[in-house]
Amino acid sequence: MQENFRQFLDRLRQTGELVDLHQPVDIRHIATLVDQANTALYFHNVIGYEMPVVSGLIRTRERSMMALGCETYREIEDKLTQAINHPIPPKYVKTSPAREVVVVGDEVDLYKLPIPISSIFDGGPMITAGVVIARDPELGINSGIYRFIVKEKSLTGIDIVTPNNMRLFAQRAYESGRALPISISIGTHPIEITGSGYRAPLGVDEMAIAGGLRGSPVELAPCTTIDLPYVADAEIVLEAEILPTGWTWPEGRFGEFTRLMGGLHWNPLVRIKAISRRKDAIYYNLHMPWENTWLAAPTRYAAIRQALRTAGVQVKDINVTLGGCAFWHAVISIKKQPGEGKNALLAALSVMDLKHVVVVDDDIDVFDPTEVEWAIATRVQGDKDVMVVGNARAKPLDPSLPQGYGVVPTGAKVGIDATIPEGIPREYYERITYAYADRAKISDYIDGKSDEAGIAGDDIEVASLANKILGAIGKEPLYYTDIAERFAAYDFRTVARALGHLHVAEKLWQDPRGRMCVRGSEFAAKPPRR
Repeated sequence: MQENFRQFLDRLRQTGELVDLHQPVDIRHIATLVDQANTALYFHNVIGYEMPVVSGLIRTRERSMMALGCETYREIEDKLTQAINHPIPPKYVKTSPAREVVVVGDEVDLYKLPIPISSIFDGGPMITAGVVIARDPELGINSGIYRFIVKEKSLTGIDIVTPNNMRLFAQRAYESGRALPISISIGTHPIEITGSGYRAPLGVDEMAIAGGLRGSPVELAPCTTIDLPYVADAEIVLEAEILPTGWTWPEGRFGEFTRLMGGLHWNPLVRIKAISRRKDAIYYNLHMPWENTWLAAPTRYAAIRQALRTAGVQVKDINVTLGGCAFWHAVISIKKQPGEGKNALLAALSVMDLKHVVVVDDDIDVFDPTEVEWAIATRVQGDKDVMVVGNARAKPLDPSLPQGYGVVPTGAKVGIDATIPEGIPREYYERITYAYADRAKISDYIDGKSDEAGIAGDDIEVASLANKILGAIGKEPLYYTDIAERFAAYDFRTVARALGHLHVAEKLWQDPRGRMCVRGSEFAAKPPRR
């Protein structure tokens, strides 16, 4: 996909997924207007600023599919998996339109950028859609999406409380007493945001994953004041350094992907050394929580499927649920072999920050919460099928964990094996299937359909039918409804009387699955020992 950021906006506009607002709008109203809108919004006239703002681009499942050129949401996962397995390294170019206007040093002024405030309790304006690129001298390059709270005209905080590669880079720089250079590219295509949002192993370039998503290299251009590249297609680029102040400055609060207000975090400071932009730059504000949700979820799907593949588990379907904020909960259906329910849990719980995982059999619809709950109700024994792993890596935004200065909490991961237990007869899990559902349709009867009556037999015919039934079940066990169907020339009452005749004669029995058979035959169920 060769589409750039502006072409994506045009495509949204052409399909009715983006609305242009040309009237003056107070920047303080942007977040709530986006929250109320069914489309992305383009604010052309933000009071007090020369630059327009666009927001809400990936706020629905449909627009997330459009962003990656996919027809279905599952296709996003497949495309991301392909990109992870076949990354395309970035292409370096000498410059880009983002260099049309450049300010450095004392001329840097973040207050000139239309950076909105979102929630009532926000600690300040937040840069939310920046693709951040950093390099560690030994560990290589890393890209990610991090938020920056504006503190001064050239100073921000960066939220890197969560243990990840960027935090590791910053920690190593801090321990060495040096700043960590970073570039922040604002206004990039969702492909670059999705690629950078994937938690790749150390040494894997997330921009190469973005290239795999595109099917062609992401173009990167060099910064001026730091030795790092930025995304060439960006609207605005901040060249900055994470200062070696450590996690000592208050940052937040902010409305998080959890759909809750996050707490006050302690984080490093960031000095902005230069701002470059297009002459007619567009400021992109990523709207929380749903834009973050729809951008992040596919990376979870791909990582879970890869972990299960490595564990040798055959997956039918995965649902990273919205109730779990697309970060913490997954329901996975598998084509199970003995013991694989637990193996699937162990593999899935190792992925990213997953907190709770339910594994079910492939007869359960993972997208139907009633089906999943039913599997838990009918297939789980808590002492055998619930797994709790303590002191695992956790996401500090989990409000149920301890918070505070310098705290990087660990938490519990819970797995529920809601697959059919080994050693339980399968007939215990045969679902109710109503007889004649393939031919008896209520719509036909409402339209006047009537059934033909069968033969109503006398005592002689009942005895004759009983002998016919005895011959049939002597060859193979049959369910009651199978017998009624096989001898459908008789009405049901006559069939029932014939079976009753066999029972009186003590010739009728049942096999372990409840099918009718001849008493004393090889098929007959044996009573339990007392």
